[in-house]
Amino acid sequence: MSSSTTASIINISSSRDRMSQPQSESYTAAKGGIATLTHALAASLAGRVRVNSISPGWIDTSFKTYDGPDAAQHFAGRVGNPMDIANMVLYLASDKAGFITGENICIDGGMTRNMIYHNDFGWRLEK
Repeated sequence: MSSSTTASIINISSSRDRMSQPQSESYTAAKGGIATLTHALAASLAGRVRVNSISPGWIDTSFKTYDGPDAAQHFAGRVGNPMDIANMVLYLASDKAGFITGENICIDGGMTRNMIYHNDFGWRLEK
């Protein structure tokens, strides 16, 4: 069996490429730029290099375990850690991901899919 290894570029963006807080325009624009650069490069390098990006959500690099609201706001029930991102990088770099290119994969425990409105489930916006 011959190897079909194709080169792979994996960009790191942020879940801020799809959501914002006040005064975060430059960061959000930069992360959105990485997401769009990813699919443009995938088109330009098609057949030679697979290009994907990862958009991490809340990743605690100290591996701290959170409970209560910090954990509960994630569908996964916890805050992420660096291994959550590293495992996806390893997968995307492998031949197992040979049919994945031009994608931006959000790894955030489901947090960006959690639709929250003022006063829903006890959440309140304080300004």
